Order: sequence, then C-alpha cells, then structure tokens
Amino acid sequence: MPAKSIQTRPVHPDIERILLEESQLQARIKEMGKQISRDYAGRKLTIVGILKGSVIFLSDLMRAITIDCTVDFMCLSSYSGKGSTGVVRFLLDLRDSAEGRDLLIVEDIVDTGLTLHYLLDNLKTRGPKSVEVCALLDKAECRKVPVYAKYVGFKIPNHFVVGFGLDYDEKYRNLPYVGVLKTDGK
Repeated sequence: MPAKSIQTRPVHPDIERILLEESQLQARIKEMGKQISRDYAGRKLTIVGILKGSVIFLSDLMRAITIDCTVDFMCLSSYSGKGSTGVVRFLLDLRDSAEGRDLLIVEDIVDTGLTLHYLLDNLKTRGPKSVEVCALLDKAECRKVPVYAKYVGFKIPNHFVVGFGLDYDEKYRNLPYVGVLKTDGK
C-alpha cells in the first residue's frame, strides 16, 4: 500500500506568521516530558492544568511523561481581548487538596507574571510538598512581577500569539502551531 501524503492545514488568514511549527512544539514537549519524568521519579506528581490555554499542551505533555501522575485543573482569568485587566479571578479551583502533594503547574504562556504570581502565592498557603511551573511559552520581557518557571518550552519575543491552545476571544485555540496574530483590527 503506498504511503499517504500528509496534508497540513494552510496558515489561517488572521495569522501574520507561524512562530513555532507543530513539529518544533512536539519535539520540545517530548524533551520536557523526559526531564519531568527524571526529576519526579519516585514521587507522587500532581499535574495542575491551568484552563483553558494549557489543555493542548497539557495533553501532549502528559503523554510524554513516563511516571505515574494525577491531574487536576484550575481556571483563572485576568485577560480581556489582548490585554491583562490586572485583576485575577478564580473561575475553577482544585478538586482535591494540595496538602502534601508535589504540584506541577502547567501553563500555556507566562508573560506579565501577574496571574502566575497570584496563583503560586495562593497554592503555597495550602501546604503542598512542592510547587513548580511548566510553561510552553515564556515572554520574559513582559514581566511585571518576578516569577520562575522551572520547565520552559520556548522563550518568545513580545508578540500576541495564538494557536496550540492560546486564544484571542476564544478563537484560534485549535491551530496546530503557534502563530503571531495580525494586528489589523484584531
């Protein structure tokens, strides 16, 4: 049987350019999964996915992690459109207690650090054994407060990016790549 050619989706018309191709994302996620598996070997890891942006990254990352782990979710909001409101709201909290657990926060992107800083301060009051951060993307030049992600997929410049779970007004999450959104009226 002849091999099938793989069709890739065309670039969405609202995307200025692709910043990270799907193959780059998948290769780096596999590397991160191996590192996390080594670092947490023999420990009880709880992965905490921050909804909604991390869901695609989280799914691929969990498949790349080779140790037993559990998963829980949180949802926080501080964005409206392209900008941060500066006010962090909890929309969904952990289902289980964080006490005595090794927590790995999985984020799609860290930029200003405001949401992550708020989340880390909150979680540390709950008595976890440890709390670390894993972020697919890091926009360090946008930091307003100091936060540290132990595991970072890619450091990126200050562009508004969408795709691979990241959105603009709930659109573009399903794109298989990370792209820079056009600025003409978006």
